[in-house]
Amino acid sequence: MRLALDFDDQVNLIRAYGDGHVIINADTRLERSFILAPTRLQEHWQPQSFDELAAEHFAGLLDFKPEMVLLGTGARQRFPHPSLIRPLLEAGIAVESMDTAAACRTYNIVVAEGRTVIAALLMI
Repeated sequence: MRLALDFDDQVNLIRAYGDGHVIINADTRLERSFILAPTRLQEHWQPQSFDELAAEHFAGLLDFKPEMVLLGTGARQRFPHPSLIRPLLEAGIAVESMDTAAACRTYNIVVAEGRTVIAALLMI
């Protein structure tokens, strides 16, 4: 019995993460906030810390047309003020806040399910 899942090599996956970095696919190392979708990578997402998050950062996520946004909030789980994520919620998009390590793990699982997800990640 096979226990490994088959993945399309055209789908972005998180291969590793640690303090100050995330590795996407085979060798793309990112060291600042970014947005990841199964078929798209935006390497520079403006907020570099949780305290810098603003409504326009979340409104920009609508362009990805996700069904779910995983917000990685850095080293610990934090929750954005509801007014910041209102555009996403009004569009029927789920928003899950978790620490960035958990968001990295969750992203790969949700992608494997074939769901339209994006990870908006602040560095650990």
